[in-house]
Amino acid sequence: MRIVMLGAPGAGKGTQAKKISEKFDIPHVSTGDILRKEIKNETELGLEAKSFVESGKLVTDELVIEIIKNFIQGDSAENGFLMDGFPRNLAQAKKFAEMLEEIELKLDHVINIDVDNSEIINRLGMRRTCKECQKITSVAESSNGASCPECGGELFIRKDDEKEVIAHRLEVYEKETQPLIEYYSESGILIDIDGLGTEEEVTERILKSL
Repeated sequence: MRIVMLGAPGAGKGTQAKKISEKFDIPHVSTGDILRKEIKNETELGLEAKSFVESGKLVTDELVIEIIKNFIQGDSAENGFLMDGFPRNLAQAKKFAEMLEEIELKLDHVINIDVDNSEIINRLGMRRTCKECQKITSVAESSNGASCPECGGELFIRKDDEKEVIAHRLEVYEKETQPLIEYYSESGILIDIDGLGTEEEVTERILKSL
């Protein structure tokens, strides 16, 4: 099964991606992770990506697509894959589709986890990061709201989790992603999932839709 997972920051996309990939025994593909792996292993594509990173530039869509192509043609993606965080916009989606067509594959489903902006702002506003172990948690999970439930370290609010920054991130997401949602809807493979409720409830909705 070949899946793309969409969802605004704080919608629970990463959590659900992990659960679904485990359920269907397919790799959970984060472009950031495979990019770092290519760089670490000093592959030809990795060295090319490294030159962009070291010069402070964004890695081009074309190069990211080539790295993804290499991955999904490997043994670990034999049963399919779940893409998390890519494509982010319409241009990337079209290039991704062209690459899949080139290697005679196609997406089965695009899952869009839909959560109201006010709920997302509330969720991310409750997020804290531990200074010691870097675990991200909610203040609701901490006994006193100031200590990490994992190691007891001091919690702090990341810049990304400040309300003004969250609002801006959501604006950017909506601007880039709405055309993407329409594109996949027209292709007949988009599945909208209500992202409210417990993690288990959202997972159940996704599994029922597949």
